[in-house]
Amino acid sequence: MVYEGTRRVGVHEVEDAVVEEPTDVVVRITSSAMCGTDLHMYDGRTGARPGLVLGHEPLGVVEKAGPAVTMVAPGDRVVMPTHLYCGVCPTCARGLTAACTRVRPGGFGAAYGYAGMGPYRGAQAELLRVPYADANCMPLPGSPGDAYEDAFVLLADAFVTGWHACELAGTGPGDSVAVFGAGAVGLLAAHSAVLRGAAEVYVVDHLPERLAVAADFGALPVDTRDGDPGEQIRSLRNSGGGMPPGEAGLDGVTCGIDAVGFQARSRADLDQEDPRQVIDDLAAIVNPTGRIGVAGVFAAHDAHPAPHGHADGTLQVPWAVLFDKGVRVGFGRTHDRRYTRLLRDLILTGRAEPQRVVTHHGPLEDAPAFYTAFDRREDGVIKAVLHP
Repeated sequence: MVYEGTRRVGVHEVEDAVVEEPTDVVVRITSSAMCGTDLHMYDGRTGARPGLVLGHEPLGVVEKAGPAVTMVAPGDRVVMPTHLYCGVCPTCARGLTAACTRVRPGGFGAAYGYAGMGPYRGAQAELLRVPYADANCMPLPGSPGDAYEDAFVLLADAFVTGWHACELAGTGPGDSVAVFGAGAVGLLAAHSAVLRGAAEVYVVDHLPERLAVAADFGALPVDTRDGDPGEQIRSLRNSGGGMPPGEAGLDGVTCGIDAVGFQARSRADLDQEDPRQVIDDLAAIVNPTGRIGVAGVFAAHDAHPAPHGHADGTLQVPWAVLFDKGVRVGFGRTHDRRYTRLLRDLILTGRAEPQRVVTHHGPLEDAPAFYTAFDRREDGVIKAVLHP
């Protein structure tokens, strides 16, 4: 699946992936999920160049292995986290794998099929080269196409990013949590918050089909078309007898999560972007001494910034409100391998069911239509999984 230009993708024949280094494997892809981050490139916002093979959420079977690979072998079923890492550099050694200093010379961190994140070809393809395979391949039980296929492919990105959003926000038992954005990451952040023991989880969006999935995960849907989401959340928290005595002023939430990023929509006009909308809403709804996790992407280079954004990624943020409240804010890409084994095992025990967010399946040939519908928020596309 190749980027051809703004809002144009197509299926192209490219050279087969091969083992280039002794530590590489080549994986035959059985499932490759589409991500909202792919849309940043599809929309022409991130400087992606024609010819880029897209995709960073791969699941498959090892087909070839370099002579230095010892942890996986041909025939093994594996999932590959979005963010490549070496496993031994100073940041990897501290578990900060998204900031690996070896996978992108002159920078830090890398990803498959992602503009500005290294030379690694994307995973919406039949074959994928995986460098540092002992670190980057997570072995899985079962066989392709089984009951776990949709859940396991989400270990590449969406489920671990949703869990990471909760880590950034410090979400734990008894917390009240507001998740802004009901795409796959936002929904899986809500699912993760429930798994982590949150007492109340609110999911804010304007698409009914996405809010229905949020309710299925045990969250309370908040439709922005019905008014200010902060006021709706406060009203919900005060319903049923109101807040406990002495806590009337704490009817916001303890944790807030931004699962949207720089392409947030203005509540005044859903056809227009306002990259400040979510952070403004979070600053208003999070209680004093609360916590915010920002998992939605903010691009360092935006080719077509919204009226309140800037090409260099700078943004006006309500720092004074956050300072006065003593709110802690966490940002950043997911340190995937901190979470993949834990989340795999939650899937295997049946406690986690991330596959609920998958709405569409198809071969690579269906991907251009999926991209169009996904970009337009049409046809109920929340998470499309390709089967090369």
